Order: sequence, then C-alpha cells, then structure tokens
Amino acid sequence: MRRLFLAALLALVLPTLAQAQGWVERRTAELQALDKVTARISVIRATLGEPMQFGTLTITLRACHARPPDEVPDAAAWLEITDSLSPPNSGPIFRGWLFAATPAVNMLEHPVYDLRVLSCR
Repeated sequence: MRRLFLAALLALVLPTLAQAQGWVERRTAELQALDKVTARISVIRATLGEPMQFGTLTITLRACHARPPDEVPDAAAWLEITDSLSPPNSGPIFRGWLFAATPAVNMLEHPVYDLRVLSCR
C-alpha cells in the first residue's frame, strides 16, 4: 500500500518537479535488464510509446526525464510492464517510475527478471 501511495505521489509530483528543477524530457530510455535464471545482463533501449520484449516481459516507456548535462546525472522513467505468463486480463505487473540514482525507491518485483534505468536520451 505504501509503495502504491509513493508511486501515485511521484506520478503527480515529477512532471511539475521536472519543469521546476530543470529536468529535460527525452524519448529513449536505456535500461539494464537481468535474467536471474541465466544471469544474463542486457542493455536495452526503449522508445517512448513503443512496446518492446525482454523474455516474457513487454515493456512500454511512457515518459523519460533526465537532468541537464551540467548537473549531476540522473534519470527517471515511467514504465508499464506486462508478463505474457500472467493470467489473461490481469493488467500490468508494474506501472510506475524507476529512478537511475535511487533504484530501491521503486522497483520491479519479479521472480525471473530485474530492470534498472541507466539513462534517458
């Protein structure tokens, strides 16, 4: 419940914060994807609004914000993730912001896969 509240709060605050604090909107997110079974790490690029596959996951980037080059690097990406192995009509397994500088604030909880935002370009 606390995570849902935090994700909802961040969804409301980040767009305003992005404008006020100098965040820059980007169209592509660079993600690090881990398959925990095979220990395979992949760097993948997600483009705004275009679903992409990683294993059984379908990842859709809805927003991506980065700090300007003259500031401390950071990125925040709003992702919707579904799993083809989930029951039909079950909805996304993850919907929310992932942060490059603080990945533990909000994370994908999945038994096989792990995702992390590296940057927004």
